[in-house]
Amino acid sequence: MSKTLSMVAVLALATSSTFALAGEKSGLQPGDSVPAFVVEKCAGNANDGVEKGATLCYRCKLGGRPVVAVFTRSADENVANLMKEIDTVVEKYSDKQAASFVNLIGKDADALKQDASKLVEHSGAKNVAVVVPNDNENGPASYKLNPKVDVTVLVYNRSKVQANHSLSAKELNKAAIAQIISDAEKMLK
Repeated sequence: MSKTLSMVAVLALATSSTFALAGEKSGLQPGDSVPAFVVEKCAGNANDGVEKGATLCYRCKLGGRPVVAVFTRSADENVANLMKEIDTVVEKYSDKQAASFVNLIGKDADALKQDASKLVEHSGAKNVAVVVPNDNENGPASYKLNPKVDVTVLVYNRSKVQANHSLSAKELNKAAIAQIISDAEKMLK
């Protein structure tokens, strides 16, 4: 009996829509509403009608569409791999108006803006915008991003969070990316 309960507990944790490694929570949680915030578009998604350098509420522009929003303190290879996979999902579910944007956060806004173009180039993504929030050091306060967490991914639809993934840069590996993509596709089916 206790073996069965242990197995059920493991399965419940493995299928949870909140994925936080190392015990660190970051960002809005499933069921939370997604508030507006202002960003500068720096690169990516040439077909979204937003010019590079434009300041806007990207979340507002996307409205109630299904979205994968990434908040990252790194523009490394793992983030590029995540962005590439998200790009594939956005393309695959274009009929459902799937969308995504990556928010680069950190102290130096100018360096973040330079990293944006490199990230788009490295990932090859065509359907994902890369932005820098006006609150660039830790992202918008209303999103409750943990300064100890490198990458926070919010999967949301109709402005409600469906899944949250909070990861260190090292934890953003193939398995974590696969779980994020699985949650995004689950939302879109």
